[in-house]
Amino acid sequence: MFREEGSAAIETALAASVLMAMMFGIIQYSFAHYVYHYVAYAAREGARFAIVRGSACSGLPNGCPASATDVQNYVKGLAFPDIYPGAMTVTTTWPNGGSICAPSSNPCNNPGNLVQVTVTYRLNLAVPFLSTRTPTVRASSEMVISQ
Repeated sequence: MFREEGSAAIETALAASVLMAMMFGIIQYSFAHYVYHYVAYAAREGARFAIVRGSACSGLPNGCPASATDVQNYVKGLAFPDIYPGAMTVTTTWPNGGSICAPSSNPCNNPGNLVQVTVTYRLNLAVPFLSTRTPTVRASSEMVISQ
C-alpha cells in the first residue's frame, strides 16, 4: 500500500514553478515591447528635434543649429519610466554631406537635406530558468530639414 499524502504538495510546487516562469516571461516580453516602442518614438522625436534646428533656424532653445550632441541630449532627456539613459546610444547623421551640400558644410544641415537619427538600447532580459540575455533594440528615423 502506497501513501500519497505528499504528492499534492509536489504537484503544486511543479505547477507553480511553471506558471511563475510563464508569468515572468510574459512580463519580460511586455517590457521588451515597451522598450521597442520607446526606441522608435525616441528616434522620431530626435529627428523632429533636428529638422527644425537646421542651419537656417533662429531663436530656438536647446541648440540652434542642432549638433549631434544636442540631439543626443534631447533624446536621452525624454525620461520615460523604467528607461535607463545610460543603456541608450543616439547617433545623428546628415547623409548629404561634403560637396553635395549646397553651400558645402559639415554637417550638411541645410533646409531640404536629410537628417537621420538612430537610437539603440541594450535591454536586459531575465526569464527564470533561462540564461540572461542582452538584446539590442534599434530604431531609425530619417526626415527632411525644414529650417
